[in-house]
Amino acid sequence: MQLCKPQCLAERETVEENEEKEGLGKTKFWLENLEEEFARGDDLSAVSFRRKKKDDIAASKRDEAKGPVKPETKGPFHASQMSPSTLSSPLQSVTPRAAALPAKPPTLDDIPDLIEQMLTSHGEQSAAATKRIYELCDVGHKQNRVPMVCSGKYDVLTPLAKCLTQESGDGRHLACLALNNLSIPTENKRVISLGPAAGAVIAGLTRVIAEDKQESYLCCICLMNLSFLEASITSILQHSPGPNGRDIPPLENPESLLRVLEKLLTNSPAVPKSGSGKSEGVRWACGLIKNLAKSEENASLIGQTDIPKCVVENVRSTTAPPSRWTSNSLEDFSLFVILNLAQWPISRDSLIKAGAVDVIKPIMSEGDLQGLKATMACGFLDANWDAFPEGGNPAAKSVSELMTNIIEKKGKDGQYAYGVFKLYTATKAYRDLGRAAARTGQAESTTKVLAFPSAVALCFQIISDLVISSTDDAEGGSKYVPDAASAEYAVGAIEAMLPAILQAANPARKSVQSEKATAEISQMLHTYADVSGTSDEAKTCAKNAAAKIREAGSSARPILEISHDLWTQYRKREGQPLDQFISSEKGIEADINGPLDFLPCNNPDSSCTIL
Repeated sequence: MQLCKPQCLAERETVEENEEKEGLGKTKFWLENLEEEFARGDDLSAVSFRRKKKDDIAASKRDEAKGPVKPETKGPFHASQMSPSTLSSPLQSVTPRAAALPAKPPTLDDIPDLIEQMLTSHGEQSAAATKRIYELCDVGHKQNRVPMVCSGKYDVLTPLAKCLTQESGDGRHLACLALNNLSIPTENKRVISLGPAAGAVIAGLTRVIAEDKQESYLCCICLMNLSFLEASITSILQHSPGPNGRDIPPLENPESLLRVLEKLLTNSPAVPKSGSGKSEGVRWACGLIKNLAKSEENASLIGQTDIPKCVVENVRSTTAPPSRWTSNSLEDFSLFVILNLAQWPISRDSLIKAGAVDVIKPIMSEGDLQGLKATMACGFLDANWDAFPEGGNPAAKSVSELMTNIIEKKGKDGQYAYGVFKLYTATKAYRDLGRAAARTGQAESTTKVLAFPSAVALCFQIISDLVISSTDDAEGGSKYVPDAASAEYAVGAIEAMLPAILQAANPARKSVQSEKATAEISQMLHTYADVSGTSDEAKTCAKNAAAKIREAGSSARPILEISHDLWTQYRKREGQPLDQFISSEKGIEADINGPLDFLPCNNPDSSCTIL
């Protein structure tokens, strides 16, 4: 058996996400072919994190020429007595002590006996039982993964967590592989990360990472799998048990997962050897942190560690151009961490102190996924408008396209799947781009780059959809109901782009369409401000924008007119009421010479208002 690189040591389908219900999209990590090696029963003792030296290879060839070493008849037989060539033969020829287990492939009915053997035996017998558990949930037996965890018939998690504490590498390694496979289905994520065995599993995985075992990267991958369930990310990161079983604040506990991950990143070499155990541990730790940083609470904790500085340094020190970064590479994960941390106040400040803006600014010109991530992160980090390439045109196009794709529940071929980005991330980025453009002193021309009608109409749509969803008796609806944060950021984007949105026609003229648009949109913003749960900042922003828009109704506003028309067309397609935001305050005017001239008027020269 050939020695494997670390990335060979996990099942090829370590993470397989296709969870549209939770907006997770689909991603796969291909970690080569250990699955087939275990299926053949290759000896685990031949797996190592070092490469063969030239002397080892020469010795191996000499041993092969001599033929396999025959075991002595006296005393116990051990794998160390065999040559490297013989070590590549099937496991059953090397470990006769495990022969007590049935030779037939395991079934779900064998699980109770296997669990008992894992809990009561040690060494090779325990490892052999763990191997059987792994085989039951390997890539060829995916159908067993949910029943093994969610059926209520078995508790495989407790013995697997116990195996993580073993000093022997075989049982620990197999337990990591089994937990990786079991952590893939959505149903299992909730049970493993939030169920009765959650504490033991997370503690075991954290311990392996803390002790810098060769399976550390597998433990990071397993935790990353679990963290795709966003309901679990707080409990995972804040796992911080004390010596007496009482939880300690994670920042105060050197054994908390937060501090363990920080130590892993800070203690790694400046340029870890590619494919080494250390580089794989750092890489997958950054992938885990990427998911954990999606909540403000977690990002606040991460921002108080050296993790922001480490991920910025990962991007700074890379020698590969962004166009060559592969999905799930260290650089890809690190830039994602920067993007997620940049959205929240405390972690954002930590990134600014670490010099993140100067590091990621050049990446914006790359375009594609990495350019999109860098663009949004620079927006969150208050980069100046002149930092965005080509006058901000690529930034406006890529972020507005992202907003559209999220609402239409689709990804972009070759770049990202649906669910990779949240709508609140895209709308906040658009708002911050608008604010950067408005700070230039030439707001009318700079914000015009962002205020093209389809993007403005999309912001109107997000706000009105939230208003409709908050009204129980409203007719119609939206296929995509935005969250409150997305609507708030859309309002902020509208306010920032007003200099361009309200740009008057040249030459100036009256416009019934503009008068109608200003009245309806300002009313919609006032209605949004009254929605329960709207933040004070969002209320102020909406009312300010509404007042400026209403005042602009006296003359034609071309961008506003077209944007309003696109928004109206959308509501027609969705079957939404078109009169919901029409104000009834003004009424309908008629003079005395009209069809209502039979009505008495005190002053024949005046107009009458019918309310």
